Amino acid sequence: MVAHAEPVFIDPTTDEGFKRLFGDKVNLINFLNIIFRGRKIITDLTYRDTERIGATEEIGKVIFDLVVQISTGEDIIIEMQTSTHTNLKQRMLYYASKVISDTAPKGNRKAWGYAIPEVYTIVLMDGFHMPGGDHKTYFHDTCLCNRDSGQIFYEGLGFIYLEIINFVKSETEVEDELDKVFFMLKNMSTLKTLPRIMKSEVFQRFFQLASYAKLTKEERTMYDISLKRKWDAEAVRMYQQEQVEGLEKQLEEAKKEAKKASLVAKAEGLAEGKAEGEHNKAIETALRFKEMGLPLEQIAKGTGLSIEEIEKLK
Repeated sequence: MVAHAEPVFIDPTTDEGFKRLFGDKVNLINFLNIIFRGRKIITDLTYRDTERIGATEEIGKVIFDLVVQISTGEDIIIEMQTSTHTNLKQRMLYYASKVISDTAPKGNRKAWGYAIPEVYTIVLMDGFHMPGGDHKTYFHDTCLCNRDSGQIFYEGLGFIYLEIINFVKSETEVEDELDKVFFMLKNMSTLKTLPRIMKSEVFQRFFQLASYAKLTKEERTMYDISLKRKWDAEAVRMYQQEQVEGLEKQLEEAKKEAKKASLVAKAEGLAEGKAEGEHNKAIETALRFKEMGLPLEQIAKGTGLSIEEIEKLK
C-alpha cells in the first residue's frame, strides 16, 4: 500500500484545520474584518465556548461562539462554523434564533426592553452548493429586507455564507482581500508554497499556522482523522447525490415516455376519427348515387365501398 505524501499545508475546512486556524484570535479578527467589508470593524473578541460541538446529527462539527467588540464600542455575537448541506438554511436559522433567545433574562423583560445584540451566523460551505442557489455566487451576505424594495428591514440579524465550491478564480484573477480568503480556503491544502498574492502579514500568519510540518505528533493524528472524516462524509454525500440524480433522470425519462405515449395515442385517435369521418362521407355519397340509379359497380368505384356494403344501404 502506497502511503499518501504529507501535505505542506492543512485543509482549513476540516474540523481540526478550522479549529487551528480560526482558533487563533488574531487570525479570526483579520478574517472577520475582511468578510464584513468595512461594515463592522472588529477590535477584539472572546471565545465563549471554543470547541462547542453541534447537535448529535452533526458530530464533529466545531462551532465558534463569539462575543465580538466592534469599533463603536458595542458587542455583537457571532457564530462561525463549517457545515454539512442537510437542511442548511433551517439549521442556521435555528442556531441564530437560539443565540438570540439565550440573551434574554429569565425575568423582568420589561426592564430589559428586548435589548437584543446583533447576531451573525458565518458558515464555511465546502463541497456543496447553496440550496436554491445559482451555482455562481460564492459570497452570500444575507439579512432581513423588504421583499419588494430590497431595503434593509433589520440589520441586527445576518447570515454570511462562503460557498467555496463556486469560487473558481485562479491566482492571477484574484481581485481583493475577500477573493484572497476564498483562494486560501479552497486551495491551501494543495499548495506547495505560499502564493505570491498571500505575502501580506495577515495571510502569512494563516499559512504559518497551517504548516503540517509544525504540527505535533498528536496534532497530526487528530488532523489526519479529521481529514479522513471529511473524505468519508464527502463520499457519502456524493453517493447520495448520484442516487438523487439517478432517480431524477429516471423520473424525467418516465415523463418523456408518458408524453410520447400520450402523443401516439392522440395521433392514433385522430387517425381513427379521420378514417371514420371519411367512411361516413363515402356512405352518404353512395346513398345519393344509389338514389340516382347509378350501377352498383360505378358507385363502388366512386366511393371506395364494397358492393356488399352498398347493397345494404337504405
